[in-house]
Amino acid sequence: MNIKMICFGAMTLSMVAGTALAASDTGTSALDDPAKMQPFYTDSSRKTMVSDDDFVKAWKALTPDDQTAMMNACEDEAKNATAANSHPEFCSSVKANGGSK
Repeated sequence: MNIKMICFGAMTLSMVAGTALAASDTGTSALDDPAKMQPFYTDSSRKTMVSDDDFVKAWKALTPDDQTAMMNACEDEAKNATAANSHPEFCSSVKANGGSK
């Protein structure tokens, strides 16, 4: 009985640790990083976008690597859109205002 409990505990611990490690860093995509996305929104809940001029300023403040990651994430999202990974307003603004450097 003790062996079963030890094995079950070890398995549970490894599953929890693996999930925590997989979800660490910036989330599932560049669009899930709150620090990078906050300049594009007027509120902390990221529901209201800034004006087009402010969007362009925030876009230009990003590093080229971050810009590329966000454009790629928007392209991936367009291909595999679900409710969980949906940022349609942001991605349309990227295409309209920030997509061309």
